[in-house]
Amino acid sequence: MMEAVEALLSRSRALGADRSVTNHAGGNTSCKVRARDPVNGQEVDLLWVKGSGGDLATLERHGLAALVLERVRAIAEEDDDGAFTLLDHCRFGPGGAPPSIDTPLHALLPPAHCDHVHPDAVIALAAARDGEQLVKECYGDTVAWVPWRRPGFGLARQMAAVYSASLRGIVMGGHGLFSWGETSDQCRENTIALVQQAEDFLARRGRADPFGPVVRTPSSDRGAAAVIGPRIRGLCSTDRRVVGHLRDDPVVLDFLSRDEAPRLAAMGTSCPDHFLRTRVRPLWVDGIGAAPEAHAAYRAAYAEYYGRHADADSPPMRGADPTVVLVPGVGMWTFGADAASARITGEYFVNAIEVMRGAESLTAYEPIADADKFAIEYWHLEQAKIERQPPPPVLAGRVAVVTGAASGIGRAIAARLAAEGAAVVGVDITEGADIRADVSDEGAVDDAMTEACLRFGGVDLVVNCAGLSLSRPLLDTTVEDWDRQHAVMARGSFLVSRAAARVMIEQGLGGDIVYVVSKNAVVASPDNVAYAAAKADQAQQVRVLAAELGRHAMRVNGVNPDGVVRGSGIFAGGWGADRAAAHGVSEDDLPRFYAERTLLKKEVTAAHVAAAVFALVGGDLPVTTGTIIPVDGGVPAAFLR
Repeated sequence: MMEAVEALLSRSRALGADRSVTNHAGGNTSCKVRARDPVNGQEVDLLWVKGSGGDLATLERHGLAALVLERVRAIAEEDDDGAFTLLDHCRFGPGGAPPSIDTPLHALLPPAHCDHVHPDAVIALAAARDGEQLVKECYGDTVAWVPWRRPGFGLARQMAAVYSASLRGIVMGGHGLFSWGETSDQCRENTIALVQQAEDFLARRGRADPFGPVVRTPSSDRGAAAVIGPRIRGLCSTDRRVVGHLRDDPVVLDFLSRDEAPRLAAMGTSCPDHFLRTRVRPLWVDGIGAAPEAHAAYRAAYAEYYGRHADADSPPMRGADPTVVLVPGVGMWTFGADAASARITGEYFVNAIEVMRGAESLTAYEPIADADKFAIEYWHLEQAKIERQPPPPVLAGRVAVVTGAASGIGRAIAARLAAEGAAVVGVDITEGADIRADVSDEGAVDDAMTEACLRFGGVDLVVNCAGLSLSRPLLDTTVEDWDRQHAVMARGSFLVSRAAARVMIEQGLGGDIVYVVSKNAVVASPDNVAYAAAKADQAQQVRVLAAELGRHAMRVNGVNPDGVVRGSGIFAGGWGADRAAAHGVSEDDLPRFYAERTLLKKEVTAAHVAAAVFALVGGDLPVTTGTIIPVDGGVPAAFLR
């Protein structure tokens, strides 16, 4: 049995690796095998099928559902909602993934190995006017056609009625392809061959330029994209905060440049896997000035769509913001709860563009009706899938920029924010950061903030952690020493905070700015004038900016660490040796020395500082601004008052 399951997993990954064959988390595969029931020792027929929400490209055994085939078939005459409540009672053994809504398709059709995929070329046939006739022309009598029907037992019964051993597959109207084979290898080869046949048919029969003539410049202004991204992201975060992803590759820009693009975009996507991510249609925006009005009209239209199709049993409306925004001359912004979801939404709409291209090249693109889309989008089974998902991380939907992120405290903060769900951009002058930039350089800072906006659509949270230290007595401190430390910590923090504030104000979502200051901002320690003065400058920036930016719902706070030796780039760069000498201890004993002089007698680590930063931005202190939290183990001289 397990040999067949391993073959199923191998086939699934091969098919899922090609996103033109099936989408991320879309499609499903199965095999039917005989196994021995460990309870009664009798042999039983099992269906192993990809479970709900899994991705074929990365499928593992725990992502499969194992079901007793006889039991699944015994509930086949039930209505969909009733039958699906019984699927859990068809499981074979503990564990495994929840059965997906496509499970009945695999159970009711006879072949031992089945694939259900969403190839662009096949959906182009399925979502075209005269789709049934086009499928006949493409495949002859080897592939059957069933008209659109929502996945479930009803569709499975319909497909079983047209199945015959002479067929190689079935095209589901508006949806995708179902294919099979007697062995796993034969199934995979058949699926790939059917997809290739559709691609060849489109190449042979399709007309050129199905999207019409070029009427707009097919190029991308990335400067404009970085400006409009935060504005659009702010609007599209009306219901919940989202992360953005920009697509400005040729396929998107060419589509946006064509005469027919607005008409086709307004028709939305067809395949259920597409519109569950992209919503029923995208938002089209002609420039940043048009964004607010266009967004308001979109929300009103979506609310009308919900009201037109909902009944007393429908789940509540799940927000009215678009997840796909098309901006000619810029590209396509897509949005999701995290960076991966935003990127995948973009992949889905690119699939939809290819479907539109193929359908329009043959006859005309005719996606399924809005009523049918609603029946999927607000199906109780889709709602149940949403409710099974774990709660989002605390910082989901937020974009964080951390300076000094390549080492020490900055690296720990970036890692903690990412672990809590934020999309993080690490900035540092050295290798190991997402963006290399000198924070003392105004142009470099502005470029880094622009790049963060291009990556994720905006910025919500900035941590000023870039720093260095040259510990010298007053008489040995040069003007260059003074200027260098102030350039990075005082000037650099100012430049980063200013660039971030511009973005946050444009978004209209508020935000957080956090300064990693130091105990030395308030404690007079010897041989340290330049560093301490720069840190005192940062501490005052916290207070001044908190007073200024509060009217924009922006909070500005700080942390005062001390004695963070292990893993610190500053201490490793000579600061440790200097401080050890100043305190009359060896460098190896410096962590213990710092710990012993505190009230708690505990060493302070970068993780402790990261935890304090998270405490400030994680939502439990929503009305705290202008404060600085000591993270020093308890140094009475550093108590703030």
